[in-house]
Amino acid sequence: MTYSIASTERSVSEPTPRQRSTGGKPPNSSKSDSSTSNVHSLAVLWARKYYTAVTNQDQDESVSSLAAADLKETASLEARKSTAEKMMQKLNFASAQAWSLTETLLSEEIRRHGINPELVNPLEIAADTRYLFQKTANAYAQRATPRRLSVIVGKDFGKVRQKYTSVDRRAIGFVSMQFHYTGQKLLDWLSPAEQKLWLPYLKVMDDHMYMPLQAAYDAAANHPYNSPALLAVQSLLPISTKLAISVCQQVCRQNPNYETYSGSLMSKTVRIASIRDVEMFQVYLCLCVLEDDIRAVQRELFPLCVMLYPRLRVGWRLVQDMLKAIGWEMYNRLPPENMATFLPYLRTLTEMFSCDVFQEPE
Repeated sequence: MTYSIASTERSVSEPTPRQRSTGGKPPNSSKSDSSTSNVHSLAVLWARKYYTAVTNQDQDESVSSLAAADLKETASLEARKSTAEKMMQKLNFASAQAWSLTETLLSEEIRRHGINPELVNPLEIAADTRYLFQKTANAYAQRATPRRLSVIVGKDFGKVRQKYTSVDRRAIGFVSMQFHYTGQKLLDWLSPAEQKLWLPYLKVMDDHMYMPLQAAYDAAANHPYNSPALLAVQSLLPISTKLAISVCQQVCRQNPNYETYSGSLMSKTVRIASIRDVEMFQVYLCLCVLEDDIRAVQRELFPLCVMLYPRLRVGWRLVQDMLKAIGWEMYNRLPPENMATFLPYLRTLTEMFSCDVFQEPE
């Protein structure tokens, strides 16, 4: 199913991807004046979303009915230190449990996809995961905000992603699942009040692990401040979570009885993961716009989806429904000139996940 808005009253001209002989870099003077501010701008836009995005979502009754006094006590410096210590005491055990789940889910994919087993070292992956959780728990204990955490850990997550994608980009799938399961196991040991305070931090970590945010920041540094690509990305990032929530609600309504590996689309765990995945697709789309190239999807996102989604029982029709909803949400929310910048890449991305590729029956 190809996304198209050609028949609607609101017309958007479709530009061809920019051809830049400098490989995407403007003249040195422009870059030196704008690269730092571009990186700062995107990082701030992304970080600004966290606390309100998480706390404004529907919560379980047990969490939403928490007394203000309980939350205030749990948010104190001493209580935060106690929560961080509790997680650090359980981290090794959670990591071991997480790898068992990751191996059960993905071990067959190593053979099926021809991935070099030496690239999937469980001890090394677990060690990198523990380091990132330790750094985040320390920031939580010191009362750093989720917005500030995005700045504190961003480069560390970027380095870990680069480490595992430099040889075979599919290796990041094993790291991502290990990271996800570790976070879920740690949540099991927290009280409802601790979970509510910790979840925004876990979202920051999840986003930086699953999404090429650092690559997007680096690509933004190659643009002048008034670049159409940069302006388009700056218009999408602040609304990406709201857009993702709306998309997931639409897909749930279209597929009310759908069951994934982790449960129904309506379950809290699947809903959170689904919102993250919709945001992930948006970030990859932003990266394509900033790099003026679809390679990030071809080399990383698409192979990861082919490896992970069948194992997670996420059908391609569900992905197609998601991409169609993303397209219309962007069309309804973005200015026409910014939508025009995204449109060629959005169409290509949608076509890559179409029925023609996966040959699913009607």
